[in-house]
This record gives sequence, structure tokens and C-alpha cells, in this order.
Amino acid sequence: MAAAAVPAVPTRSVLLGVDVGTGSARAGRLFDEDGKLLGSASSPIQIWKDGDCIEQSSTDIWLAICAAVKAACSLANVAGEEVAGLGFAATCSLVAVDADGSPVTVSLSGDSRRNIIVWMDHRAVKQAEKINSSSSPVLQYCGGSLSPEMQPPKLLWVKENLQESWTMAFRWMDLSDWLAYRATGDDTRSLCTTVCKWTYLGHAHMQQVDEKDSRNMEACGWDDDFWEEIGLGDLIDGHHAKIGIPIRVTQLVRVNAEKCGPSKRHMIPVSNPTTDDILNLPGVGCCMVVSTLRFGFHGGF
Repeated sequence: MAAAAVPAVPTRSVLLGVDVGTGSARAGRLFDEDGKLLGSASSPIQIWKDGDCIEQSSTDIWLAICAAVKAACSLANVAGEEVAGLGFAATCSLVAVDADGSPVTVSLSGDSRRNIIVWMDHRAVKQAEKINSSSSPVLQYCGGSLSPEMQPPKLLWVKENLQESWTMAFRWMDLSDWLAYRATGDDTRSLCTTVCKWTYLGHAHMQQVDEKDSRNMEACGWDDDFWEEIGLGDLIDGHHAKIGIPIRVTQLVRVNAEKCGPSKRHMIPVSNPTTDDILNLPGVGCCMVVSTLRFGFHGGF
């Protein structure tokens, strides 16, 4: 009986950065351990504009990422087994998915593909004004007021205008957090995204390490009174599960191998998701482990 083949040991370690912008997935930025750029590629992503409403599709974005990563690896002659770290960064856009991870429309058109409210969408101007009139203490950590480009006004707009979508949505995620969730199956949110666009009190989060029993605002990242006051108290349900719990600076998870199919699996660390322009150095402060099969690659990228 022939002996089983022993997998080849990679001769080098390559770091991969994925950066999703407004018009393209600038994915496949490959670097060696000395920081030398080995290759890159990009793929366009679709966008719908209707007045102040600007929308995208998480399915379309993921397919664009897969295409760009495969193209970059091919151009740089990089095998999947050589990829030692992966970093995600994206625009601060809002993604809605149901309990199965399928898209939930955020569009008045009802198009189920359109499940992302793009960062520059300004449909929620009135909702932002309403929230800012609350004079919540949370606002002092957001420069005194919320922009309609931040997530609470957009969430309030969906609740007021798309009740069916509001009921269907099981997770509301920043795009970069959704990318990590899509790659790993773990929906832990990044401290970066939740502080920047969601009013999560990052300073309070860090204090929890030493003040686990404290229940005042300064020791709780999500301020429940704020969400109740602006009309989104239902997001408190399930310990804030729909908008983010747990939230960590770093974490380590593993993909359930059975979900990836029977083909050869290559597990790589994924860095903490960040907003655009704050892309982590891939593989540094690694927080997740992803199978390349989730990119649709069998036996590696």
C-alpha cells in the first residue's frame, strides 16, 4: 500500500492585504517578510446610486475579492500554502444579513442583492439630527454629534422605512467586520470599527479588564440608555448580539473544517479588521484563522 503523500513545507511566507474601497476590491497586495511588494490586483465592484441612497452588494464584493486575490497570486507566482497572514480593511459601510448569513435588502427597491448602505450614503440626515438633539453623553466621544454617515442614523432609517428588513436582519456589521465573518464564520467585531462608527465606548471597553463588576457607562462599551433614547432599544436584546458582541482588540478562532468541504485545507491567520486607511500589517496581532477554501480555492489560493 502506497504511503500517503507528505504536504510540502512552504519555502517562504507571504503576507496578503485585502482593501475594499468604494469602487473596487483592491485585494491581493502580496508582500514578503521584508515588506517587498510581490504582486497586486484589483477587481471592480458594483454600486447603485439613487439620490441620497447609495448601495452595494456583499455577495458582489466577496466575488471581487476572490477574483483579485487569485489574479494577484497568479501574477506573483504565489501558492496558497505560502500565504502566512491575511489583513482586511474596508470602507465604513453598513452590511445587513439574516441568521443564515444571506443578504437582507436595505434598498427601497426591494432588491435583495443590495444589502449594504455605502459609507457616503446620506439618506439618514433627519435621523442624525434626531439623534444629535438627544444630547446623550455618548455624543461627547463622537465630536459632539453624529454624521449621517455613521451607523446609528442609518440603522434608525432602516427601522423607520424598511420594517420587513429590520425584522429579518440578524446581524448588522461594518463591512470590514463582515469580511472577517465571511472568511472565518466568526462574527466577533473589531474595536476599531465599533468605536469609529457605532458609538461603542472603547475607553470603557479597556476598563472592563479591571472593572468587570462595574455597570456604569464608563465601564460598559455599549450604552443602553443611548440606544433606548434614540429609538433603537431593540438592538440591546441578546446582549447587543445584532450590532456586536463580543468585541475584541484581538481574538483567535478556527473555521469548522466540515464547512469547508473535503478538499485540502490551508489555515492562515487573519489580522484584526479595520476601517479603510488603517489597514493592519497582515499577520501582525493575528486574531483569526481562515481556510483558503472559503475564497473558493481548492488546495490554496
